[in-house]
Amino acid sequence: MAATSMVAIEATIISTAMPQIVAQLGGLNLYSWVFSAFLLAQTAMTVVFGKLADLYGRKPVILVGIAVFLIASLGGGLAWSMPAMIAFRLLQGVGAACIQPVSLVIVADHYPISERGKVQGWLASVWAISAVLGPMLGGLIIRDLSWSWIFWINIPIGLLAAAGFVAYLHEDAPRQRPSIDVMGAVFFTIAVAALMIALTDANAFSDTHVWGGVLACAIAVLLFVWQERRAKDPMISFALWSRRPIAAANAATLLSGMVLMGLTTFLPMYAQGVLRQTPVVAGMALTMIMVGWPIGSTFAAKTFTRFGLRRILVGGSLLMPLGGLVFALLGPGSSPLLAGFGSLLMGFSMGTGSVSALVLIQEIVDPSQRGSATASNIFSRNLGSTLGATLFGAVLNFGLTHSSGLAPVTSDQLRHVLEDRGVSTVADQAIRAVLQHSLHLTFLSILAISIGVVLLLLLVPTNAVDSRSIKRDKPEFVPGGH
Repeated sequence: MAATSMVAIEATIISTAMPQIVAQLGGLNLYSWVFSAFLLAQTAMTVVFGKLADLYGRKPVILVGIAVFLIASLGGGLAWSMPAMIAFRLLQGVGAACIQPVSLVIVADHYPISERGKVQGWLASVWAISAVLGPMLGGLIIRDLSWSWIFWINIPIGLLAAAGFVAYLHEDAPRQRPSIDVMGAVFFTIAVAALMIALTDANAFSDTHVWGGVLACAIAVLLFVWQERRAKDPMISFALWSRRPIAAANAATLLSGMVLMGLTTFLPMYAQGVLRQTPVVAGMALTMIMVGWPIGSTFAAKTFTRFGLRRILVGGSLLMPLGGLVFALLGPGSSPLLAGFGSLLMGFSMGTGSVSALVLIQEIVDPSQRGSATASNIFSRNLGSTLGATLFGAVLNFGLTHSSGLAPVTSDQLRHVLEDRGVSTVADQAIRAVLQHSLHLTFLSILAISIGVVLLLLLVPTNAVDSRSIKRDKPEFVPGGH
């Protein structure tokens, strides 16, 4: 939980400090890359560290991840320019790519399935608490201390986490010398990085950088497939990823990540621009996702031993399109409480789904493949977030420029409407009508993807893991063993 808290806090706390950081360091044109670099490295390297945890054991790998994260945090606080800040954020993303999946694998190794959901719910609560406390803590640090402490606050937490792993996490030495598929890891990282760079700039489809990224991704994917078919111990086992329960759960997780990104991005915009609420009310409506998430996680942890993982997975997923329907029915006269209720349903559904899917994937694979399987699920969620930002952004832009009978809305007009909650002019009302139309299309897209989540989880076999197969004995893990 301590190691996870570093990643969770850093994901939210830096947004509060960035205006002060960019004012001191300059480089406003590179502002978005402070966030994109972290996400790019985290997504690209997650699967690599999951495989390394299977080969070398959990303890050495997570200690390396903590060390990388702390070195990057120290450097981030000492950054002398915006390019240096981006480089250290990239390195932070590498550390986060290790800490997040390996922490979950350690839990899977040391807790039987009957208790694992509860403990993974504790880890999920770390993210929920960080989402609320991160911006507040960032504001206090900026007010009373230097912005460098946004990064340095991680150092004592990370040292305590590392000391705990050194003292209490005991594993056997590998039984054989592992074979590392270095070229597979390189090609996979290049493919994911190129794809994410292309998606980051996908709002300009004519940009040569976008098509260059897509081309580089396609070439890297072909080289990666060629390498994995000839490698003795491939970085990604196609046989593992293509197993029906894992493929269905990961595909549903990817779509859930898209839905979460869509709501996080556009619900506050709807609350402020269409419902004409304050940023505080808009934030509260969105925060209900973080209220429902730990409730759903706890519910799943307490009930899947009785009803079975598949029933909890499918049953919990049914609330996601119900929440999507709430957003699709929102109108200019709707209460923000209705939006908050939709967020609560979405959060509960995602909470039940995230815990159940992860336990399902971890339970049906051999312990020696648990790191790779866990990392595949986390990778799917991170990639889904990136795809969601691109897809829903495209839907919004389409709506803003193709509203029947209304003129296209510019970014300056949209910013004016979002910041002004006074008396509306006729022009403002027209802009709000276009915004309502565009966001309605976005919410309809979220509803459609939510239905896709349910359909994918229905593909999980009924006998994948049922309540009768849930054992209370602790699973054995030998790093490097088969």
